[in-house]
Amino acid sequence: MKLFLFPLALAFGLLASSLASAAIVEHTFEVKNMTVELLCNRRVITTVNGSLPGPTIRVDEGDTLVVHVLNNSPHNITIHWHGIFQILSGWADGPEYVTQCAIRPKHSYTYRFTIKGQEGTLWWHAHSSVLRATVHGALLIRPRPGRKYAFLHPYEEVLILLGEWWNGDIVEIENQILTAGNELPPSNAYTINGLPGNLYNCSENQMFNLKVKRGKTYLLRIINTALNNQLFFKIANHKFTVVAIDAGYTNPYVTDVIVVAPGQTTDALFTADQPVGSYYMAASPYITTQVIAIDDTTTRGLVVYEGTSNSTAPLMPRMPAFNDTPTAHKFYTNITGLTTKSNPHWNPCPRSVDEHLFMTFGISLAPCPQNTTCLGPFGFRYSASMNNESFVLPSGRGMSMLEAFFNGATGVYTTDFPDKPLVEFDYTNPNISFDQSLLFAPKSTKVKKLKFNSTVEIVLQNTALIGIENHPMHIHGFNFYVLAQGFGNYNATRDEAKFNLVNPQMRNTIAVPVGGWAVIRFKAKNPGIWLVHCHIDAHLPWGLAMAFEIENGPTPSSTLPPPPADLPKC
Repeated sequence: MKLFLFPLALAFGLLASSLASAAIVEHTFEVKNMTVELLCNRRVITTVNGSLPGPTIRVDEGDTLVVHVLNNSPHNITIHWHGIFQILSGWADGPEYVTQCAIRPKHSYTYRFTIKGQEGTLWWHAHSSVLRATVHGALLIRPRPGRKYAFLHPYEEVLILLGEWWNGDIVEIENQILTAGNELPPSNAYTINGLPGNLYNCSENQMFNLKVKRGKTYLLRIINTALNNQLFFKIANHKFTVVAIDAGYTNPYVTDVIVVAPGQTTDALFTADQPVGSYYMAASPYITTQVIAIDDTTTRGLVVYEGTSNSTAPLMPRMPAFNDTPTAHKFYTNITGLTTKSNPHWNPCPRSVDEHLFMTFGISLAPCPQNTTCLGPFGFRYSASMNNESFVLPSGRGMSMLEAFFNGATGVYTTDFPDKPLVEFDYTNPNISFDQSLLFAPKSTKVKKLKFNSTVEIVLQNTALIGIENHPMHIHGFNFYVLAQGFGNYNATRDEAKFNLVNPQMRNTIAVPVGGWAVIRFKAKNPGIWLVHCHIDAHLPWGLAMAFEIENGPTPSSTLPPPPADLPKC
């Protein structure tokens, strides 16, 4: 429901005109369990408004979004608005115990925030437990009235939400692995808009179909909602022109394959320029780890041209191998930011840096509790860490981290997250993978304190601990400039020469190359607590996370306001 705001008085002139173009967009989300049948399995899942994926939110840049969440499920729940800046509205960001406590069963909470300086494709998802597997949906931000997209206006826009499906109860599966300390088992299928496609058993009629007209251009809004896996996406015999990633415009990039990591979005134009017929769209995994079981299957949907005969056999694209790192790296590194006037939200990358951080991360181990059998290596339980600190969400401490920040409370977190690893080693050398002197990290809830409006540069360094892997790292509350990416150990003397400071891509989630590094930069201009974590779902409870505490600015307009009166309590 969209309620328009009108100016209070004509005397306000341009201000009134601006207010008239803004709107309040209001939704009600009922979180509840429902029974579905997929792959010949009947299963109870948690959904929003009884649909998978959940409802699509459409707003204009400048609008205020109001979402009433009614929790009629048996689980605690929070909702994260993935990629939204939350300027001075950090209370609405959503990660459990970070910016709020959970919405308990039979309780409700209303999220309110204004969307400023963004347009494109984002999404929303649960940020409690592994509920985001089925509690998620698209959040589409159109240009404000009077503005156009920074690309050719498409004939139609099409949502493509890529996901994963487990035949078992995903919450029960998570509880079991948290007890046993092992990894999340591979999914049973991948999905396109909640449907697995006809390559799986018992799924002949469970496939997404897209009808197109020859000669027309379509905008695909592609979102990877999967818990664990990056995905390749192709349409047989067609090419794409990527025009945006993570709700940030890019220079047009032509490719026949798109790669999206969990949490990422890609906007791509494709023209129905092939002979009338039917063509499969397909998504298959990009997986780099060699130490866990994988789901190396393919989901597919169907692109059907108007006038196609029912007897026409669809063409299938040739998908990359599941470990095709060169193809993935080419896609991730060839995208650049759009700096022309057609992009109203571009700001040049800051050249001077106030804070230099070096963050190593990867899988680690933790001791097995007494009288428990753990299924990780050497009989330990899996853990994860950043700079040898394994992050613990502050459950049971009476308040969220953001409430502690606002109230100046102690005992919820500390501000001594290290600027670099305390122990230096050959980070990406496979020979150190099971070096037990490096594999154990203390559990803590530590943040890095940043001054308001400071410029922060971070070297994100993968490690080979336990196994070499490509990690999708997400920073809440900010987009960041991606200056460079590479393989091996980062070397400033060699690698700073590769920095793109002219038109770097901007993201909120970056897939740090397997056995490699990435350098990012951002402006800390939003006070509050902002989570940084791997968007592989099992890695957050394991501890692959940290947070930034950004101080209030010098004026009331740069100071975090008080929490909403109905903020859930711990």
